Amino acid sequence: MFNVIGKNVEYEVSSLNDAMFLAKKMNEFVTIKGGEFEIVGRFGVDSVKNGKCPDGIAYDWNKASRIGRVKKERV
Repeated sequence: MFNVIGKNVEYEVSSLNDAMFLAKKMNEFVTIKGGEFEIVGRFGVDSVKNGKCPDGIAYDWNKASRIGRVKKERV
């Protein structure tokens, strides 16, 4: 069983797929708890087009700029 916890509601579903589908439909920051793990976040960003997420917020995360950051700071 998985619990999907939103701002004002909590649901219990039987599978992780159902939990993620419900979290996406809730369209808010949620916590999914199940077994020995916990997932938090706002679900639903499936793609980035023209530098923006589907909700219009700019997507500026860049893995390349983070590779080796710690090593560079030690040297």
